[in-house]
Amino acid sequence: MSLHELFAAPFLDFGFMRRGLAGVLALALGATPVGVFLLLRRMSLMGDAMSHAILPGAALGYLAFGLSLPAMTVGGIAAGLIVVFAAGWVARTSNLKEDASLAAFYLLSLAAGVMIVSHSGRNLDLLHVLFGSVLALDDASLLLIAGITSVSLFGLALLFRPLVLECFDPAFLRAVSRCSPLAHYGFLLLVVLNLVSGFHALGTLMAVGIMILPAASARLWTKNLPAMLALAVLLAFVSGLAGLLLSFHADLPAGPAIVLVCGLAYFISLAAAPGGPLISRLPVHRHLSS
Repeated sequence: MSLHELFAAPFLDFGFMRRGLAGVLALALGATPVGVFLLLRRMSLMGDAMSHAILPGAALGYLAFGLSLPAMTVGGIAAGLIVVFAAGWVARTSNLKEDASLAAFYLLSLAAGVMIVSHSGRNLDLLHVLFGSVLALDDASLLLIAGITSVSLFGLALLFRPLVLECFDPAFLRAVSRCSPLAHYGFLLLVVLNLVSGFHALGTLMAVGIMILPAASARLWTKNLPAMLALAVLLAFVSGLAGLLLSFHADLPAGPAIVLVCGLAYFISLAAAPGGPLISRLPVHRHLSS
């Protein structure tokens, strides 16, 4: 098999592969930078929790309107925002921390979603919500993902300074500015939007993979935030490209293939990056200078 047949032909010959690649690029540009800030804020597992929390909203949208992109999107966003703001309200009005309140609401939301899906009797029709359909993206889905990516990039640019401060010294931000709640809830809104965007391509179970795994890999290579953001986006796109090719040639599900390649990049980073457990343990030989 020539290099052309291996790498270029699938995208030149098949429109669904080109649309899948465009969707992966949009997710890499929008969702992965959000994942970097989730990682720096020590909220990586929150992304996983939120990816499940949107399930009941998407399921209700499907039951009411069928496979309607707007209905499932609005339902997913509404469910995610209800969980986020309810958890935040409980954390600020009780002695529970935000991770505990989020866990409670996420589990309730997940249980409600599973109940709705089971009660519908049409579980197979919702498999693409759970596991994604990146190779079945249509023009409307691509426009939605691209629109959310544009909103995410604009929102991150607008909130960049308070987000950076909140990552490294949230107490200082609260002391010197009233932007702390705005930055916090604005960022959570971006998380929900990108998870809803991701479930159209990778499903609720896989969407968080392209957010967190490239971010974790980039964190092992550099401590510089702009470089980390750029490297994470590059790793996400390259992993998406490789995952699509692996799916095409090996006849594998595209969403899991993309996330597995992201995982492979993470393990390579663990082994070879300066911040990984292997390279960081190597002795450093310093040369004496006169």
